Amino acid sequence: MSPYKYQLQPYAGASSRYRCPGCNHHSKTFKRYIDTDTGQQLAPHIGLCNRVDNCGYHLTPKQYFAQVGGYALTVKNTQPNTYRQRKTAQPQQTYYISPDYVNSSFCNYDSNNFYQYLISRVGIDAAATAAQMYRIGTSSHWHGATVFWQLDTLGYVRTGKIMLYNRQTGKRIKQPYNHIAWVHTQMLKELDNSCNYSLNQCLFGEHLLIASPYKPVAIAESEKTAIIASTLMPAFVWLASGSLEGLTINKCKVLQGRRVVLFPDVNAYSKWKLKAAELQRAMPGTTFRVSNELELLATEAERKRGIDIADVLLG
Repeated sequence: MSPYKYQLQPYAGASSRYRCPGCNHHSKTFKRYIDTDTGQQLAPHIGLCNRVDNCGYHLTPKQYFAQVGGYALTVKNTQPNTYRQRKTAQPQQTYYISPDYVNSSFCNYDSNNFYQYLISRVGIDAAATAAQMYRIGTSSHWHGATVFWQLDTLGYVRTGKIMLYNRQTGKRIKQPYNHIAWVHTQMLKELDNSCNYSLNQCLFGEHLLIASPYKPVAIAESEKTAIIASTLMPAFVWLASGSLEGLTINKCKVLQGRRVVLFPDVNAYSKWKLKAAELQRAMPGTTFRVSNELELLATEAERKRGIDIADVLLG
């Protein structure tokens, strides 16, 4: 019997190795920690990546319990559910989307309009790296649709934002209606109607923070902008608020102590300037600055179009 409560899962064939939550490498380089008393795995992101030099991801049970206050998610060796529930002290149930479901979206990139647009602008290697980093998925909700998964710093998947883009222009399809949908909305239909579902969104790309604790953080409005900017301005960890109003104190708590630069769309500069001051007051020790590049560079025509930093970077 092992003298340790938790240990890395011994190798027992390909089924005992997984995609790393840090680098998402296709060769399944990740081994999870198990409870030696029960033989069951802990949360799917608690473990070690074998790509020590290229990734280095390692989240121990001790680190995990320090983060969540002693609550553990145990993954039983059964058929994966669409949602897995984490124990919580709150009466309202919080559900997280299964990583198995998320992994199933990493396919059919030839029909993923946004991914194909990304290739046309930054090249196939940079596009592939960005897709791996940000967990860009393909959705069957609409033909050609993309799903942007929201993963938090603990590796839990809060939801997925489904969007449809024009493959050639990279613009969102807004006619005859705005093509935006949410994975949790679609999947709630599969749950019991009595389920008291609680959605708590996080910043898009939040899961990247743990691997780059000293890098400055850049926040854009849209997921598309953050992804494109990450390929052209890699000195930052690029995140997205998801919308003009999506930059909230609750979402930004995870940035405590970091250096943060906000990159609003050109017509949102004044609003995010006020938001930065609010965040600065609420989070002492964290630096929030608003980039004025678009204010200085944008023409009147570009202001009418509502350009963002990605438009400037792509030229």
